[in-house]
Amino acid sequence: MKAHIVVLPGDGIGPEVTNAAQQVLDKVSSQFGHDFQMDEHLMGGVSIDQYGVALTDETLADCLDADAVLLGAVGGLKWDDPNAKVRPEQGLLTLRKEMGLFANLRPVSTHPKLQESSPLKNDRLKDVDILVVRELTGGIYYGEPSCRSIDQDGKMRAVDSMVYWDYEVKRIVQLACNLARDRQCKVTSVDKANILESSRLWRQIASDVANDHPLISFNHLLVDAAAMHLITKPSNFDVLVTSNMFGDILTDEASVLTGSMGNLPSASVGDSGPGLYEPIHGSAPDIAGKGIANPIGMILSAALLLRHSLQLEQEAICIETAVSLALDDGCRTIDLQEENALSTQQMTKAIISRLEKNIT
Repeated sequence: MKAHIVVLPGDGIGPEVTNAAQQVLDKVSSQFGHDFQMDEHLMGGVSIDQYGVALTDETLADCLDADAVLLGAVGGLKWDDPNAKVRPEQGLLTLRKEMGLFANLRPVSTHPKLQESSPLKNDRLKDVDILVVRELTGGIYYGEPSCRSIDQDGKMRAVDSMVYWDYEVKRIVQLACNLARDRQCKVTSVDKANILESSRLWRQIASDVANDHPLISFNHLLVDAAAMHLITKPSNFDVLVTSNMFGDILTDEASVLTGSMGNLPSASVGDSGPGLYEPIHGSAPDIAGKGIANPIGMILSAALLLRHSLQLEQEAICIETAVSLALDDGCRTIDLQEENALSTQQMTKAIISRLEKNIT
């Protein structure tokens, strides 16, 4: 297969972990006889420094023309001024919107050998296999109005709006139900319907969609209860579908189950066109350039790229198996184990060596 992949390393540890994923994709390409053309572009803070914008029109056009997009991370202390007119995150939000990526898929599963890396008790980590389906192009991150003002007495006021259209809710819940059919056929829809009007619409539309899927066990859960259940009984969840902000928060919480946020990948997809693949973690400026970042989330995101955008299921499984084997053998970065921790490059090599053995 020949494929064009746009790579957006971004800021902080983004270039380090993205390079790891590119090494893995290069190995898959050579071992399976594929031709992956990977073109790098600036995005985020580094793009602001170079071009004055977080995402240039040229970079956006190349992303739209690609088969898939691989993204590291954006943001950092250098650009962390809440009053700045141009911020790194604007590039990511624009990219999601322009690419039509309404669904963010975030798998959360625990590895038996990483249970000691989690602060939770081992009995709560057994058999955890959750797929969070996060709505990505609506809600409070895109709602209008979004503004700040100062009245005549000098009092400041800020407004953000959580806006959802019925079709936005319908398509994301529909996707969640379809994905659940190949899993345990359980969907939990998370909202705040006891307080928010947007959540009451969400629950109404979600219920209508669920009625069209009689084989799916479907239930509603308030977001505060969901946050508690993710820690107290996470194995009860199968597919969890929720709004943009709630999904952002809950998946960061769920990363604790796996031992580190550095372990979790994500795939952002739409009805058609290229998908966007990135780890759920941020740019981690405090460790940037030290060569100690965990590349697993980025490497597993590359596996999701192969599965969802290129339909290369066998190759995706080979990467996921290689990661699991490396963890089985005790390979750890510093976020998982302080003593005898591997560097980013050492962990990448450990995964690639097991990938080679797994393929052959």
